[in-house]
Amino acid sequence: MSAHTHITPLHRISVTDTAAWHQVISASMALDLPEVPPPAPGQVHAQLTKPALGSERLIWVARSEDGATVAVATLRLFTQPGQEHLAELDLHVDPRHRRQGIGSRLFSTAVAACRAENRRSLIAQTGAAGPGAAFCERWNFSPSLTLNHLLLHLDGPAADRTAALAGADHPGYRLTGWTGTVPDHLAESFAAAKNAMNDMPTGELDYGHIAWDADRVRTMAEVVATRGGTLLTLAALHDDGTMAGYTEVVLQGTAHRAQQYDTAVVPAHRGHGLGLWLKAAMAVRLLTDHPHVTEIETDNAEDNVHMLAVNRELGFHAYRRTCEYQLDLTASAAPALPPGA
Repeated sequence: MSAHTHITPLHRISVTDTAAWHQVISASMALDLPEVPPPAPGQVHAQLTKPALGSERLIWVARSEDGATVAVATLRLFTQPGQEHLAELDLHVDPRHRRQGIGSRLFSTAVAACRAENRRSLIAQTGAAGPGAAFCERWNFSPSLTLNHLLLHLDGPAADRTAALAGADHPGYRLTGWTGTVPDHLAESFAAAKNAMNDMPTGELDYGHIAWDADRVRTMAEVVATRGGTLLTLAALHDDGTMAGYTEVVLQGTAHRAQQYDTAVVPAHRGHGLGLWLKAAMAVRLLTDHPHVTEIETDNAEDNVHMLAVNRELGFHAYRRTCEYQLDLTASAAPALPPGA
């Protein structure tokens, strides 16, 4: 059956392409990740057509003889210094067309592209159990980082405690915040604080190192905006004017779930409860300024004991687990297609 399925690279994404892509992803996620809302069509179109931060994207679709899209894949090729060895694969096959070798052919196509681009490591994220994990293990990926995904219900029983934490006094520090791009007078300090994320746990991932500067933090905000998102940031400023820590969330249109982005505290300012304060204050900001948002989703590496403790104190609860798998492209032979593929 898969011999009659054609894999085609996409260079321009039409409205029809987006609709077909959304249909495949929605069907795939409904089976594999039933607790996760699929992205809206507009969000899918933006992800496929708008520039990404520090990376380029290759896109393929698999179509049946009648022209129906039955599987999709994107390969993110990281381009910023410190990550030029890395690629990331996102692959979905419509459940009605699985077990025909289509996913394997897309994977083989992506691996060939990685080697053509001299990539050392390929990473992919999937549910910690289920079809995605089985697929990765079949193709010799190694499980390299386990992530716990947590939810906070903003108007739940922890709301009063969150408000108290947000209002706690932290001598020597004050909060400031913005929407979208960082104000110019804070850009350099924000970039310095961003570099505190480089010591976050990454398990066995060959993730590399990201160097943040003022231009990069501005570009990140622009990328979020071009994809239809609203980036909210709160920062803790020390009395000497330096940024001691920050937290970010992204809102998508009228969606009720906000996505947590970074939370980081600069090493010199750790031990003062700033991470807890920042995240509590962000929850209060959402309740006050964005009442349609009723929950925040975050994820933490399983061995990030400190941040997991912070989130649990805020009232986050675990609801699913994912795994980052990694393929060493320098050690693996080109994947062999199954018979008849």
